[in-house]
Amino acid sequence: MTSAPLLDMLGACWSFAEPVVALAWSHDDGTAAFALGGGHLAIVDTHWPKGPRVEARPGGGVALLPADSPAPRPLRAACHPGTCLALAADAQGGFLSGGDDGRVVLVPRDGEPSVLAEVPGEWLNAIACSPHGPRAYAGGRRVHRIGADRGEVIDVPATATALAFSPDGRCLAIAHSGGVTLWADHAAPRRLAWPGYHRALAWSPDGRYLVAGMQENALHGWRIADGGDIELGGYPGQPLSLSFAHDGRYLATSGGPRPVCWRFDPLSGSAPPNECGLAGKAPVSCVSCHPRQSLIAAGYHNGAVLLCQPGRDEALFVKGAGGGAVNALAWSGDGGRLAFGTQDGVFGWLGLPEALFRSRRGATSHPSQETLT
Repeated sequence: MTSAPLLDMLGACWSFAEPVVALAWSHDDGTAAFALGGGHLAIVDTHWPKGPRVEARPGGGVALLPADSPAPRPLRAACHPGTCLALAADAQGGFLSGGDDGRVVLVPRDGEPSVLAEVPGEWLNAIACSPHGPRAYAGGRRVHRIGADRGEVIDVPATATALAFSPDGRCLAIAHSGGVTLWADHAAPRRLAWPGYHRALAWSPDGRYLVAGMQENALHGWRIADGGDIELGGYPGQPLSLSFAHDGRYLATSGGPRPVCWRFDPLSGSAPPNECGLAGKAPVSCVSCHPRQSLIAAGYHNGAVLLCQPGRDEALFVKGAGGGAVNALAWSGDGGRLAFGTQDGVFGWLGLPEALFRSRRGATSHPSQETLT
């Protein structure tokens, strides 16, 4: 018997018929924002007092109790006349959106959006915000960083494709063709060169490693201390979604028929990676590691979303196929909620309390038998 996806039991879903470009959670974990191809943000309040819930059963296991009221509907905030290209949660509250109009728009939790910065004639396709305050955005080869007391600008060797602050917020990594540029506080930019087109970035939680996803169906990483190279290849597709485990033990990526996990405890670039979860005709498009548990959320090109664990083939279905490729997938900072967005504009979120995963019995203890084909 096929069990229902968890989204049907524990979440809410909508469609605005516009591609979801990116998503981000507010730093208090209560709000999710979805950047849409039509230039708007869809902002969802995930406080749902009468929503579905999980309760422990006296004899063991858990019971899923349905919602007593509908979930709060998304609000739309107009940010760009064209399209949103990048999104990040701002440490000061709210969200920052970059668009093809050359503007960085601040969308506060309360009040109207306002233009924070503008670079006429450029597409602002990369934005990053450190939890400690600094902001960064890029248009073409020019990268801007705004701190508490000053703004700075540098040029990188080629168009910037991704930005990521180190875990301590002191160093900004900038991906581009030919490698990555590191821009640390009060220091000259440092180049980490490697041939190819670098399009995605992930720092290890301890800041010792930086890994880039490449258009050439490979990853490349560096040891920050000495700039040592780490080659991680063998992908059938482009690994453009990267996520480190909360404890840094492994790096999960897209680019294959299942989530691909590389060991980092210790680092062993010569060893083959492990795959987990279910495989199907549709490859993995997004991955996101749980911020507290050894659990990976994986989105597929056919719209399915599932949960799996490293080294295991079993999976729990969050969402069935449909709605286009999963373009964005992210856990809230406390790990209690998971949000997703697809190419066809389907987006939503669900609550996943720890009690659900502690259960060894009951309806949720067995993986769904729904296929990925």
